[in-house]
Amino acid sequence: MATSQSLLAPYHGIHLAAAQAGCEQVAWQAPLPRVDRVRVREHTCECRTVVYELCATSGLVFVRRHYRKSGTITVWESPWLRTAEGMSLWDAILRGFAR
Repeated sequence: MATSQSLLAPYHGIHLAAAQAGCEQVAWQAPLPRVDRVRVREHTCECRTVVYELCATSGLVFVRRHYRKSGTITVWESPWLRTAEGMSLWDAILRGFAR
């Protein structure tokens, strides 16, 4: 019989598909302090150098890109989009059709 401890394995996040030939280039920009609170709805696996987060706030959705190298983290954000457009961008990033 499984214990509750064994059922709660650590969640590492989603692994991205490889970037596809001719994938869309996201217009990444430096983050600006626009709101007090942002909710991270999903994220990719922390085991990678680049980690993506699907973020939501004030009725808008955007993607954060964290690039980690040599103890330094550089953060970029996609444009803030309406939910349907933001979810489409998130899906494209996960499937390798956008970077």
